[in-house]
Amino acid sequence: MLDPLADEYVQADQDDPALLFTAAYNSYAGPVFGYLRARGVDDPEAVTQDVFLALHPQLETLQGGLQGAKSLVFSIAHARMVDYYRKRARTPASTPYEQDLDGRRAPSAEDQAFGRDAGLGVSDLLEGLADDYREVLALRVVADLSVEETAAIMGKSQGAVKQLQRRALGALKKRAQQTNGTS
Repeated sequence: MLDPLADEYVQADQDDPALLFTAAYNSYAGPVFGYLRARGVDDPEAVTQDVFLALHPQLETLQGGLQGAKSLVFSIAHARMVDYYRKRARTPASTPYEQDLDGRRAPSAEDQAFGRDAGLGVSDLLEGLADDYREVLALRVVADLSVEETAAIMGKSQGAVKQLQRRALGALKKRAQQTNGTS
């Protein structure tokens, strides 16, 4: 790979660690990334950065210029790859959580209140209500609309909507109590 910074470092023949680091990174970051990726490292980019972080403090004592840096970079990359596999071998295998297979369940309060254990759901409870009752409960409780908005949609006065909601909730409560066997 031709790198003008690497050529500049070789031509300048000076002991500037910052220039050597830049030249080494520009020359070998891609190949190190490819090496780690080919060796099956899950996050080769992060490990590549670790390699160059480990290289930086060793530049003061490095001999051999850019060629010496190449040997050191790939030695560090190999060591990081080995560390990665050792860590992976010690880490327990994780499996995704599958709610359907989890037997640790308790019925929800809503299920118990509406008698869903008996096979009767909320939609079944609402099905027995008058159309106006179902509509007002859907708009006020489910859609969370105000009395004014509900009145405008239903074409009724605000007082009529309040009265319908009160009656609908009373009918729903009575129906739920009958289903659960309480009075």
